[in-house]
Amino acid sequence: MLSTRSLFNEIYRNDQAYQLFCSIAAGGEDQGGWENERIAALTSDPVLAPKIARHGADERKHGRIFTQLLNKRGLPKVPVPDEADYCMLLERQGVGLSHERLNSDVPLTDREIITYLAHSRVTEQRAAEQMRQLVKAYGDNPELGRAMRMISADEDNHLAYCHEELLRLVAEGHGPYVRHALETSARGEIRTHRDVGLAVTARMARILRWPRRQLAVVTLGVHALYLYDRVLGWRRMVTLRMPERRNALGTPAPQHAEHEVP
Repeated sequence: MLSTRSLFNEIYRNDQAYQLFCSIAAGGEDQGGWENERIAALTSDPVLAPKIARHGADERKHGRIFTQLLNKRGLPKVPVPDEADYCMLLERQGVGLSHERLNSDVPLTDREIITYLAHSRVTEQRAAEQMRQLVKAYGDNPELGRAMRMISADEDNHLAYCHEELLRLVAEGHGPYVRHALETSARGEIRTHRDVGLAVTARMARILRWPRRQLAVVTLGVHALYLYDRVLGWRRMVTLRMPERRNALGTPAPQHAEHEVP
């Protein structure tokens, strides 16, 4: 029976597929870490900046986790294919702040902070959902289970932080722009997630030598999720609710966080 769990287990059992999977994950986390580090450096708000820095430190930790998972199998990271580079493709869709902007030394404006938080709220929604899938698939795996649960908990904290900070900005009178930024980010992310999903599916199909029927079923699933997100699912990405856990990123990242990596 073809299921999400069986697909992930098939990837886990094949060194080349696992290498690509972990390399893409590590690359995305490292890129997110760099982006948050630059945004923290350009943020003048003394309360918000440390939270952004904590977000970046978490992403760097996740990148180390995926790299160490590869090391345990004796596998080096491989380059992320351009068509599967989620962060780069999001930027091309106009989602978030450009690398050109982040490489400047000019402090961010209120609207740019909102753009960043809206981008993060949308992408962390996707990340939190994907990590819950991975916890279900690999939760009882002695090599992966603890790592997936650790990252999943962090992603839930990142999502809570984005909700809380955006609601604070809405209360300060930025509601219309917050809504615009969320909807723009959601539209771009939904397209990008489909494109990356199709690219990764095609690569995995070649590596794992899927029969045409299996490739067709998985590809159909990617398109079905895209259509659902376009019609209904986008609402979960733009709705704001005060999280149960407040100030989720209000403490500094633990020192020597690499010691937490299983």
